[in-house]
Amino acid sequence: MAVSRVILGALILLACLTVPTVASAQIWNSREGRYGSPMREGLPESSGGFMFCRLWYDASRSMRSGLGWSTDYPAADGNFMTRLEELTPTYIERWKDGEQGIAAVRATDPALFKCPFLFMTDPGSVTFTDAEIEGLRGYLLKGGFLWADDLWGDRTWNFFETEMTRIFPEYSIQEVPPDHPLFSVLYVVPEVPQIPSYQSWRRSGGSTSEFGAETAVAHLRAIFDKDGRLLMIVSFNTDIADGWEREGDVPYFFYTFSPPAYGLGINIILWADEPLKVPRATRRVSETRRSCSYRPGRTSERHRAAARALPSPADP
Repeated sequence: MAVSRVILGALILLACLTVPTVASAQIWNSREGRYGSPMREGLPESSGGFMFCRLWYDASRSMRSGLGWSTDYPAADGNFMTRLEELTPTYIERWKDGEQGIAAVRATDPALFKCPFLFMTDPGSVTFTDAEIEGLRGYLLKGGFLWADDLWGDRTWNFFETEMTRIFPEYSIQEVPPDHPLFSVLYVVPEVPQIPSYQSWRRSGGSTSEFGAETAVAHLRAIFDKDGRLLMIVSFNTDIADGWEREGDVPYFFYTFSPPAYGLGINIILWADEPLKVPRATRRVSETRRSCSYRPGRTSERHRAAARALPSPADP
């Protein structure tokens, strides 16, 4: 019974991601590139909904993968907002033209304090200014939350850890264990999914590790304050946002990686943003679809064959 329930949950989640709806008509194709500035200035006018804010920064170095602040932008942000609204009771913010309320903000912008959540990509490529350190520390200590994603390899980790120590010298980065409630807030995600960029997956013939043995294990690590509140989380040796970004482009990549990417992403948002947490009644109703079963780092020959059959992507 338990096994069949897990399988049923996974199938229902996948069905939710493929059923055509008004909201799912707003699935974006990838528009990734080295953006010098955001597509829109400022933030959408607030009406009480959830905004997806991305950290806009100036890269100080190039990493082996990633495009700086705009990696996976803007499709990952827009697609995640569409699915968050579909798969939870969350009301999302929108721009006046109806587009999802996604924005990019500087760490020094006072508007940052209007963001319930801040997403950062390619986080090993930046050295923050003192003003940015001050802005991020103030934002996070006053109730904000930062998620850093798409960080691969030991050298990149060292750069990122140095910047986090500058922001929070009093706190250390900790491993988030698989039994942490974050992994089952709404969807049961038994392990951190290792999701490669589509380009890496295609070039390698279907491997989930972008840089061989060095990045073979995906991690979820975090900084908590003295009261246990989540301040920052980092998905290491995995690119969760690519599972959102590529939904409209590559069907097989979507079916393979998007369910765990959305499952973990929604769990993190619900856990970190207390007002968005799903009410108990809703969670009970949702029990039959609370599985996002996935095993990272295990690439079958079926996956490799599918990757080889796909057209070669344009490298960033």
